[in-house]
Amino acid sequence: MKPTIGIYEKALPNALSWTERFDVAAQLGFSFIEMSVDEDPIRQARLQWNRAERLDFVAGKINSGVDVPSMCLSAHRAFPFGSLKRETRDKARDLMRDALAFASQVGIRNIQLAGYDVYYESSSSQTRELFIEGINWAVSQAAKAQIMLSMEIMDTAFMSNISRWLDLERKICSPWFCVYPDVGNLSAWHNDVPVELSKGIHKISAIHLKDTRQISPFSLGQFRDVPFGTGCVNFDEVFRTLSSLNYRGAWLMEMWAKNDGADVQRIAEAKGWIEDKYQHAFLN
Repeated sequence: MKPTIGIYEKALPNALSWTERFDVAAQLGFSFIEMSVDEDPIRQARLQWNRAERLDFVAGKINSGVDVPSMCLSAHRAFPFGSLKRETRDKARDLMRDALAFASQVGIRNIQLAGYDVYYESSSSQTRELFIEGINWAVSQAAKAQIMLSMEIMDTAFMSNISRWLDLERKICSPWFCVYPDVGNLSAWHNDVPVELSKGIHKISAIHLKDTRQISPFSLGQFRDVPFGTGCVNFDEVFRTLSSLNYRGAWLMEMWAKNDGADVQRIAEAKGWIEDKYQHAFLN
């Protein structure tokens, strides 16, 4: 069985146009690209594209055969729902409204949310309650738009495993709110990864594939830019576990471009490595 594997937009060279991104992804054999709307104002400005720009984007993905089913909406790191500042929480809601409207028009069906109550402020019981209030509101808006909101397991303790997400999910209680595990982040926090995946399998919308290095008393860990196979993630175990759980969803390779002329080659090599691991687990 061939997996549905996508590539994170930020893995591709920054200078590429969307037409070029689609072409490169198609040449590498990816099924989809995950769009990033992060703290960069240029990426956030996509949510304000005019009609012609949106039509051009949709035509590009149709012509290439490479889908864009998901968006990583990490802009909320700068404008979190849990902020003690009212204007910041208002901005969080504005971003969410714009992202849902944009996604509805261009065919994005899954918006990944960052599991931070706050990032540049101090976390507290108040920020956590405000975060829950904001997520409840966001899910209600997503339900109206028939777009899934999926929370990533993160690089901070607040949302460091699926068990923590389940505590939140019980407060939200909506079919439009799922979890988007990052197996690298799960592993870096010393979680029992098979147990965590088993707990959340009924609400996993997609899987992030990334290698990491674990947190320890002597290290803050490393949550990005760890080449596949050199970190702490037991990919054989991950794929065996998800095979036994009958997971048939999408896989997203999360990498970051170095913009040194070798990014496409690195992606191709990483994809080959991942596919070998996948085939061994799912076919044996």
